[in-house]
Amino acid sequence: MKLTFPEGFLWGTSTAAAQIETASDHNWKGLKSKDGFTFGRTVDHEKRRDEDLGYISQFGSVYRCGVDWARLQPEAFAPFDETVVEEYQEWFRKLNAEGMKIMFVIHHFTNPMWFENKNSWLNEDNIPAFVDYAKKCIEHFGDYAYIWNTFNEPGVYCMSGYILGEFPPHKKNIFKGSRCVKHMGKAHDIVYDMIKKAYPDKEVGISKNTCYFFGTNIFGKAVAKFVDWWFIDFVAKHFQKLDFWGLSYYAYVPFTPFPVTEIDNPGKLKKMGIPNDKMWGYYPKGFGEIMRRFYKKYGKPIIITENGVCTEDDAFRQQSIKDYLKVCHEVIKEGVPLKGYIHWTTMDNFEWALGPTYRFGLVRVNLDTMDRTMTGAGKFYAKITKENEVEV
Repeated sequence: MKLTFPEGFLWGTSTAAAQIETASDHNWKGLKSKDGFTFGRTVDHEKRRDEDLGYISQFGSVYRCGVDWARLQPEAFAPFDETVVEEYQEWFRKLNAEGMKIMFVIHHFTNPMWFENKNSWLNEDNIPAFVDYAKKCIEHFGDYAYIWNTFNEPGVYCMSGYILGEFPPHKKNIFKGSRCVKHMGKAHDIVYDMIKKAYPDKEVGISKNTCYFFGTNIFGKAVAKFVDWWFIDFVAKHFQKLDFWGLSYYAYVPFTPFPVTEIDNPGKLKKMGIPNDKMWGYYPKGFGEIMRRFYKKYGKPIIITENGVCTEDDAFRQQSIKDYLKVCHEVIKEGVPLKGYIHWTTMDNFEWALGPTYRFGLVRVNLDTMDRTMTGAGKFYAKITKENEVEV
C-alpha cells in the first residue's frame, strides 16, 4: 500500500553544528562520552561540506541546521568573526543553490565558554547576550533561512543539564532546571519578535522534544505522570509565541518507578517485551498520540523536526521510517495540520554524552577515516522524499 502525502509537504534531514563540526571553545569540548570518545573532532563536516551537500540535497527540500555560536562570537556582544560568517554564508548559498530550504536553529545545546562561565541559562542576566547573538544571526543569515527554530529541545537541555546531570554543566536540581526553562522561554519571546520584524512572512517555532512515558505499576504511574507534566506541559507553556510546533520524538520510556532505557539497563526492555533501539523503547503509535495531543491543546500546525532510531541495523531503520510515516499519514487524514517531516539525522555524528558509536545517520561515517557511505535506509528515504509517498 502506498501512502501519498499532501502537495507541498516538507521533507528533509537535520543536523547540529556542534555534533558534526570540530569542537570550538564551547561547553561540550573535551567531554568524555559514554562510549569512550572525547568530544573534539566529530565527523569533519567543515572539511567536507561539498561532499556532504551531495547527500543532504538528496533528502527532500529542507535542511535543518545551525551555526557554532562559540566560533562566531568570542565574547558577549562582540561582532561576529567575519571569516566564520563568510564560511557559513558560502555554505548556505550552496544549500540554497541546490534547492534546499534552510530551517535555521539558533540554539542547539551548546554555549560559548564565556556564556557558560557566567552560569549560562541559570542566570537571567545572560538573556541579553543571547538576544544579541540571535540578532546578529538574523542580520547575517536571515536571507538564507526559510523557517526558524529559536531553540532546539529546551526541555532536553534543561532536564539533562540541570536535573539529570548528564549534559554540561552536570547539575542535579529540578528548581534550577525549571529556572532555565523560564529564562529560555523569555529569550524565545524576544527573539520571535525580532525575527518577525525582520522577516514577517517567515515562520518561527522551536523544536519541542516529546516522549511517551508510562508506569508499569502504581508507583511508576505516579512518576511517569509527573515527568510527563514537567517535560511536556511545563516546558511547552513557556514557548507559546510561535507559528508552528516543531516536534521531535524518539523515546518510549517505562517507569518502575525508575525509568528503563537501553542506555542504562541493557536488555531489560527486551525482557519486558518492549521493542527498542540502542537507546529507548520503540513505539511509533505514541508519536501519533503526542501530535494529536499538541494539536488539540494548542491548535497550531506541526512540523516533525527530528525523528529516527539509534541503530546500526539498516533494515530496522528502514522499517522505522515506514512505521513513523504511517503514523504521520494517519494524523494528517484525521485533520492534524502536519506540514513536514525532517529525519534525524543526515549522517552519523557525535551523539552528545553517549558518543559517535550511537548512530542515527542515513549516511554512515567511518570513525577512523571519516569516509561517508550512503546506507540502504538513506536511499529508501531519498526515494520517499522524491516521490512524496511511502510504500508500507
